[in-house]
Amino acid sequence: MLERSQLAANALQALHDEDYDVPFNTQSLNHDGLIFMGGRQQTSMNGDWTFCVDLLDTGLRQKWYAMLPEAPENRTEPWDYDPYMGETVPVPSNWAMLKEKWYFFEGSAWYTRPLDLDEIDGTKRQFLRFGAASYDCKVFLNGEFLGNHYGASTPFCVELTGRLKPGRNWIMACVNNTRTRDRVPMRNTDWFNYGGLYREVSFFETSKSLIRDFFLYLVPDGTYSTLRAEVTVDGPELETARLAIPGLGVTLDIPVDETGRGKLEFSARPDLWSPETPTLYDVTVRFGEDLVTDRVGFRQIERRGTDILLNGEALFLRGISVHEDDARLGKVTTEEDLRRRFADARDLGCNYLRLAHYPHHERAAQLADELGFLLWEEIPVYWAIDFANPATYRDAENQLTELIRRDRNRASVIIWSVGNENPDTDARLTFMQGLAETCKNLDPTRLTSAACLVNHAQNRIEDRLADHIDIIGLNEYYGWYEENFEDLAAIGVNSNPDRPVVISETGADGVIGEKGPQKGLFSEEYMAEVYRKQIGTLRQLDYVKGMSPWILYDFRVERRQNIFQNGYNHKGLIAADKQTRKKAFRILSDFYHQIAASEEKAREAS
Repeated sequence: MLERSQLAANALQALHDEDYDVPFNTQSLNHDGLIFMGGRQQTSMNGDWTFCVDLLDTGLRQKWYAMLPEAPENRTEPWDYDPYMGETVPVPSNWAMLKEKWYFFEGSAWYTRPLDLDEIDGTKRQFLRFGAASYDCKVFLNGEFLGNHYGASTPFCVELTGRLKPGRNWIMACVNNTRTRDRVPMRNTDWFNYGGLYREVSFFETSKSLIRDFFLYLVPDGTYSTLRAEVTVDGPELETARLAIPGLGVTLDIPVDETGRGKLEFSARPDLWSPETPTLYDVTVRFGEDLVTDRVGFRQIERRGTDILLNGEALFLRGISVHEDDARLGKVTTEEDLRRRFADARDLGCNYLRLAHYPHHERAAQLADELGFLLWEEIPVYWAIDFANPATYRDAENQLTELIRRDRNRASVIIWSVGNENPDTDARLTFMQGLAETCKNLDPTRLTSAACLVNHAQNRIEDRLADHIDIIGLNEYYGWYEENFEDLAAIGVNSNPDRPVVISETGADGVIGEKGPQKGLFSEEYMAEVYRKQIGTLRQLDYVKGMSPWILYDFRVERRQNIFQNGYNHKGLIAADKQTRKKAFRILSDFYHQIAASEEKAREAS
């Protein structure tokens, strides 16, 4: 049997070696390499990248990444692909939205673009940051493999220090969106499997010693008077970090230990952040020559029995679920789209959004901070997951850690969710319990949740995971997937949870326009009646402390192909044009505005 080196020597490796990808599956681009980005100057790498889909993974087999630019007339052998010439696509984008023949493509695709530098500053460190790449992204610089990242929706950084040269450098990224059994999510989902570099890519420099991570929060001790700052630094010099919060008159030193970590608690009386008063404070941290900034709100979220309390006051989460999906752009998110989302949620009467079923663009949480919305954020531990596989857990925990580190300074984020509609097995319980513990270890200031299960034989909420999270999420579709609506009332009577329940999903499809039926399933009238009955039943359950019905906008999904759906989930309160509101929108809006008016009266009375 020929060894790998012999295969290479006799030129058969590219044809016969099915372990061609093993050297590239290091997953070395992970949460350990993340860098806090607040206030950093970045050079955009967005724009046109040379592009090629690669169904057979020929690029890894033939080492396209190692080919140097060469005029076609000077080549001594034919190239199957030229990374430096040919078709281009914009970054960010999803390839499915660019050409019909790429619509359902799943596999590898190659992106190439130059990075031109007049000189290399030897006193600095150089990095690339990818906002997200779906799903496995392998990164190369000037023919050298730098590492790969797993996870379709979380950011990662790649250090280029010592590898760049003055003049033209070539960056290549091989992005693969194939659904596999060991990934999170696995093969079966209920949203479109968009592929590509679909969030921003940037180049930035730092000093030799830099701030990798920064976390600032109100200590959840009920006093509202103690802040805690945590900083992680990296580099040859270990010294003191300097924290400043001008709005609170705070300027303090944070000692850093030999591991590069520093912690400091101090007294302060910030104005508390809430949806009604979304107060934010400008913050700076300096470590040597490195400086980062942020805008941070301070609030306390907690549960007591079946109550959710924000800053000590009982809270009902008037919400809606949302996907990242656009009829024209796919999963690409724009500022305009985000602001429209929050404006529609405001009109609906929401104080809360569930960002399903994966980490959304980081700008969503920044805007929620400014506009005064509460957020549920989650990772795609969705439906069938290989819970017994350590590699799968590694992927899930890394995505969760990257999400938490990215957004834990956002006051708007009050819930980390660790899963959705998973079967209750011993392996699943161990897996999900571990993720819930990771949430608490990384962030003691927020609540945990997951969409839990109902025992349909006994008609009651019954899920062992509920003992290990703060809020029981409940996806229920009585009146739609579950035919007997009376069972929902029975669940309400039979269940006696010791913690709050949030109806994380409910709803029905309503197709409007010429293709929509006038009555029965998939009609707008049927959808509206489901909402009326849901509200009438759920408002009687005192342990239900919030709702986020499914969903704000109709969205694309390949699994739904009947004559009414045509590749879309039509449970949106607003159609896929993101303008046309269905009758159920007003029904839910009236309910939410009634709740908001009652809460306002209660505040005035107190």
